[in-house]
Amino acid sequence: MADLNLTRQECARRAEQVRLLEHHVRLDLRHAADPAEKTFESRSTVRFTATDDASWIDIVAQEIVSATLNGTALDVSGYDGARLPLPGLAPVNELVVHARCLYSRTGEGMHRFTDPSDGETYLYTHFEPTDSRRVFAVFEQPDLKCRFTFEVVADARWLIRSGQSEVSRREYDGLADVRFAPTPLQSSYVTAVAVGPYHLVTDLWSVDRAGGTRHEVPLGVMCRASMADHLDAEDILQVTKQGLRYFDELFGFPYPWGKYDQIFVPEYNIGAMENPGLVTFVESFVHRGQPTLPELASRAEVILHEMAHMWFGNLATMRWWDGLWLKESFADLMGYQASVEATGYTSGWTSFAIGRKQWAYTQDQLPTTHPIAADILDVEAAAQNFDGITYAKGAAVLKQLQAYVGRDRFDDGVRRYFAQHAYGSTELEDFLEPLSAASGRDLSIWAQAWLRTSGPSEISAEAREDRSEDVLVVRQATPETAGAAVDPRPHVFSVGVYTEKDAALQRTQLLRVGLDGPSVEARLDRAVRDSPDLVLPNDEDFTYAISRLDPGSQETAHRLLSTVPSEVSRALIWSALWNHTRDAQLCPVRFLETVRGQLITEGSSFLLQSVLAMARSAVHHFLQGDDQRRTATDLARLAHSRMTQTTGDVQLVWARALAWFGALTPDVAPLIQPLVTEDQPPPWLNVDHELRWSFVTALSATGARPRTLLAQDLRRDFTMSGQTSYDQALASLPESEAKAQAWHSLADASGAGLTNDRQRALIVGFGQPVSSDLTREYAEPYFDVLTTVWAQQSQTMASRFVSGMFPAPQASDDVTADDEPVVVMARDWLRRHDEAPAALRRGVVEGLDDVERTLRVRAAR
Repeated sequence: MADLNLTRQECARRAEQVRLLEHHVRLDLRHAADPAEKTFESRSTVRFTATDDASWIDIVAQEIVSATLNGTALDVSGYDGARLPLPGLAPVNELVVHARCLYSRTGEGMHRFTDPSDGETYLYTHFEPTDSRRVFAVFEQPDLKCRFTFEVVADARWLIRSGQSEVSRREYDGLADVRFAPTPLQSSYVTAVAVGPYHLVTDLWSVDRAGGTRHEVPLGVMCRASMADHLDAEDILQVTKQGLRYFDELFGFPYPWGKYDQIFVPEYNIGAMENPGLVTFVESFVHRGQPTLPELASRAEVILHEMAHMWFGNLATMRWWDGLWLKESFADLMGYQASVEATGYTSGWTSFAIGRKQWAYTQDQLPTTHPIAADILDVEAAAQNFDGITYAKGAAVLKQLQAYVGRDRFDDGVRRYFAQHAYGSTELEDFLEPLSAASGRDLSIWAQAWLRTSGPSEISAEAREDRSEDVLVVRQATPETAGAAVDPRPHVFSVGVYTEKDAALQRTQLLRVGLDGPSVEARLDRAVRDSPDLVLPNDEDFTYAISRLDPGSQETAHRLLSTVPSEVSRALIWSALWNHTRDAQLCPVRFLETVRGQLITEGSSFLLQSVLAMARSAVHHFLQGDDQRRTATDLARLAHSRMTQTTGDVQLVWARALAWFGALTPDVAPLIQPLVTEDQPPPWLNVDHELRWSFVTALSATGARPRTLLAQDLRRDFTMSGQTSYDQALASLPESEAKAQAWHSLADASGAGLTNDRQRALIVGFGQPVSSDLTREYAEPYFDVLTTVWAQQSQTMASRFVSGMFPAPQASDDVTADDEPVVVMARDWLRRHDEAPAALRRGVVEGLDDVERTLRVRAAR
């Protein structure tokens, strides 16, 4: 395979030598509906200046048909599958590259999908970080911005879309040749094309400007035709309009990309992508069943995240991928902030506290953690860092920066940043400088403490050791992570003091704390100084730190957590208890007892969904044998009971929890079986396609749903989602044959016939814990095939295999890591493969750390 890596050093040199003038791309997709056609024609015409006589252009193609440079045929024999050398450059050049590029089934480049429901074909592109070169010849780096003009030839019946509006169309022989307006200056990785019989809903957003002018932005929402009945375009468009109004006012810079299309596409690799004028989203945001409020809120947050990128990332763009964190962290923060401040989805900070930040804490405790502002030497390293540090930790740290400098000053600095760097390429210092100017604070020390170091801070608050009851000592610790100690960071946050009254907790004081060393003292009010019942560090969630509850606060939380009035505060307490559990400081059985006792009256579907997911993880990973089965049965029966006694969102969350826990134990199959009976559905629960497949998969995992019935389930729902759900249910069966079939598909080094959606489904099904005895035999083969899979599959697919198929611990009793067979195998593999690609080694290191953590928690029970 061609070497697809690009280094920061060589790209920086190319940026000094080359300046792009214009770029025209013509894509001929006339044969896209023919599955026998594996390629499409791509023609790039690039005008650029050069100060050196040689460079290269990036192109990943099946074949370069021809190339000309300044009207002269270019020798393409030096093409290596990734780079086409460009010798003999003039001061001003015109390069034309005609290539045949491959359609993708893995979400990279030009993805092609055939809908099993109606046989229709759909195309869309995805290019981040460096896959535009899979579709056209391009200078593939973010700081070489250009004005791109796209021209697409395709079936005239199809919708043909790109980032800019259509300016001309010529139809002939059933084809349409569509040309789009040139883009403003932008990076190649955010260009986009979508083609197919997409369903389209249109609207318009407008704002009146000073001087009597009106700024209008045409809106479009698209999905597959077979999903049109499920498309909630009204809500999507409402959130879009609310977001455009919010960011227009907040950023003080008019939306710069003309139209605003949003398209929901099948088999997408990620959640969404911020292509200006044509934002792509994973199709799971189009709900075939009844969505919960958290799911609708999550979609709104992602819509607003991508919208924030229209300014931060697209208008002002990082120069290289070491700035990836800043664009993603900023957009992540803005997605939650805008949802709370501009839409009806006002529980965003609850989700942020208990969900998004938990991702960050988990990632930040791994041996592979890295500073937020990581040193990204090449594209392979960049691809590894689309992680919880880049997104969630960075967003949490920027939220802390808002508290540190003040919200108004932060917003003022952001507006200055856009005004100074519109359509340009920037470094971190370009962002910090206007913030420093707006706030009057030198942020270099802050940036060093927060952005150049790794590992989470830990904060705690408790009575002073001399037992003075009117003083709390607030402490921070920064444990050694990745072998390096971290100095105390500057924090601004609040400490909540809670007192029990009438069997409920009330917040009786909120202390604002500035902490820039190991500790600081905070004085309690006289009215609450007599032994507060619960002290919550980082109440209201301003900073990024793992909160440690003192023993008395833990005991109070076990009894009264559900009575805390604030949803965000309850989320923070649950997060603290979960981190105590993961860090082997709290017995998982005790955590699960708190779940059973405190969730019964919880009315927030946001908290229910997150805490029940934690509970499932605890049962799955930290309990074994009879303990696991018994606890899963108890929780499944609780879920069934609550499901029959509640309605709406809360009922649906409990119903899904029944499927989660039901997949861990065969003892509740009789409770689930009636829910999938076709002739007598329960009148008190809406069992839609999505929920029904959850129940079917749970039954399959415990052997209570045979293959013959699964085949009937597929015929009942012969759609893309139905097929992937069937694949997952089939792989879930506790049968040797089912595991062997799934393994063969997943471990096929070429990945032949394996789409990203099917891969995800098979991985989940294969790893069902009830089948652990059957999957144990695949531990050694897993380590045997790693390097082959990595060499022959795309990095995205191979990374998913490495992490998703990492073997579970095999020892049935509590053992030390040295005695666990999987640990021994993983350590041996790492020792023998010290020259393996860094991304592959990272996956194995993280899998090993997860197993070792599991063993620590089990041993601490």
